[in-house]
Amino acid sequence: MHSRVRVWLNRTYAENVFFMDQLRRNPSDRAVEIHATHGDADSPVLAAADTAELEPEGLSPAAYVEFALDQCQKRGIDVFVPRLQQAAIVAHRAEFAAIGTALLAPPPQAVAVFHDKVIAYEAVQAVGVPVPPWWRVRTAAELVAAVEELEADGHRACFKPASGAGGVGFRVVTREPFSLAQLNGFPSPYVSLDMVVEALERSGEQVDWLVMPRLEQPEVSVDTLTGPDNRVRLAIGRTKNGRRRGFTRHEQWLEPARLVAEGFGLHYLSNIQFRMFGDRPVLMDVNTRPAGGLHQLSLCGVNVPWAAVQLALGEDPGVIEPPFLGQDYTVVSGPRPLRPVSVPHQRVEEVGPLLPSVPSPSPAVEAARALPL
Repeated sequence: MHSRVRVWLNRTYAENVFFMDQLRRNPSDRAVEIHATHGDADSPVLAAADTAELEPEGLSPAAYVEFALDQCQKRGIDVFVPRLQQAAIVAHRAEFAAIGTALLAPPPQAVAVFHDKVIAYEAVQAVGVPVPPWWRVRTAAELVAAVEELEADGHRACFKPASGAGGVGFRVVTREPFSLAQLNGFPSPYVSLDMVVEALERSGEQVDWLVMPRLEQPEVSVDTLTGPDNRVRLAIGRTKNGRRRGFTRHEQWLEPARLVAEGFGLHYLSNIQFRMFGDRPVLMDVNTRPAGGLHQLSLCGVNVPWAAVQLALGEDPGVIEPPFLGQDYTVVSGPRPLRPVSVPHQRVEEVGPLLPSVPSPSPAVEAARALPL
């Protein structure tokens, strides 16, 4: 009889409450207990976990590694899924292994390559994966030069931080001056070039931005599950075109994703994003972590979080073929319970090394889901 599996998710996206749901409802009928830590006491991830703890603020990467090792040892963690301080944590994989914790994350070299988008673009280009034209800019003059070159070729320019996650810092450049039109409706990503230049010159500081053409839809995020042997076990694309979402297994998306995942050793779960540049797909971004929307693959009849945990435990699930592709869908929000107080209550368990825990929400409460950010 298999023992229970203890999984820890450190500071992560709220959508990963669904990642946690899938671990508990695994097809192996294995008992799973989930530990979660976060800096926000009202994160729904803390409420959904079996044990929860607030993370200390202001830790250096080295200090955070010590915190993580202590958590794993005290909580009896079998599999740790790190998002915060991932690079620092994976550099100490042997130390986690020594206390019985497997890291569900790629090796340090892979994390380092994809931390910086410029390094990533250069690396994937070298192995034949197409990327859009791009410029790394640090000053107002470099920004203007890049924008003018893109506009001369008929493209609309955009920029984003050279390192960062999600859409943080993404802006689309416009030549239109700021006006009342920008104050109507919801805030948009469009920003006047003159305003950006003025802000840069006034600050006197250098930035580290990537400037490129605004890429077109569809956006396709390929979720991959790759073993420590560098072989992909699963690859499914999630398509996004406006509000409409869907799935694809077309090789124009999966082939370059496999090339990246296998070529750079993106072990366990990664998310490789593409968009259209003209009439061909190009790489947009690579995330060395589970995507927030990973749980949506359940519509294809697969439980990818559990397969990843199995792989981390050395229980290879083999190549996973989805039995079908789910129908097109959209994402809506709904309520998700929080702890009744802002600091998670803990209850004392009888189990030896495990510290106090919070109870999981009831199935009736779990049915009401949300996607808060």
